[in-house]
Amino acid sequence: MYRIDLLRHGETELSHTLRGSTDDALTDSGWQQMRHTTAQFLNNNSAQPWDVVFSSPLQRCALFADEIAGHLKLELILDRNLQEMHFGDWEGVSTQEIYAKQPDALARFWEMPTRFSPPNAETMQQFRQRILNALQQIQDSMQKNQAERAMVITHGGVIKLLKCLAFNQSLDDILKMSAELGQFNHFILHDNLSIEYVEPSA
Repeated sequence: MYRIDLLRHGETELSHTLRGSTDDALTDSGWQQMRHTTAQFLNNNSAQPWDVVFSSPLQRCALFADEIAGHLKLELILDRNLQEMHFGDWEGVSTQEIYAKQPDALARFWEMPTRFSPPNAETMQQFRQRILNALQQIQDSMQKNQAERAMVITHGGVIKLLKCLAFNQSLDDILKMSAELGQFNHFILHDNLSIEYVEPSA
C-alpha cells in the first residue's frame, strides 16, 4: 500500500467560477496558502515524508509542484489525468451566471451529477475513469521506484471523487464532500486501486 497526500491548489484568479480545465493562475494568496500548508506539514514530519511529487499540469498546480519538488530535490511527474473535471460550456462561468440563464440545468447537475452534465462537458463516469487511470499510473510509478509516500497536487473535484470512493458513497454525493483550497487530504492507495481516507491527525 502507498500513502498519497493530495494538496488542493490555492485560490486562483477564477476561483469564483467553474474553471475546470481552464488554465487560470494562482493569486498571491493562493501561493501563500499552499506554501503555508506545505511548510506546516513538513515541520510536523521530521524526516522528509515524500519520495516523489505528482501534479496536474494546469498552472495552478504545476507551478507550485515545480517549486516544492525543486526545493525537496524530488522527481516531479505531471499527469493530465489529474486535471479537474471539464465543465464544457460552463467553463470559466460563475454559478450565479449559470443560475440566471439555466437554473433547471444547474439544479439537475447539483442534485444528480451522474445523470446530468453541463453541455459539452466530461461526464461523471468519464471523470471517474480518468482518475482511476491516474491512480494506476501513480501506483505503477511508485512500485517501480520503490516509493512509499507521494505528494499529489491536484484539484477539488479530484479529491472529492476520491472521498466518494473511499467512503463507498455514490458519486451523486461528490458535491457534499469537502476539499478546502490549499489544504491536504490524506489517503492510502491499495494494490487493487481501492482507496482509504486517513484522518488528518493520523
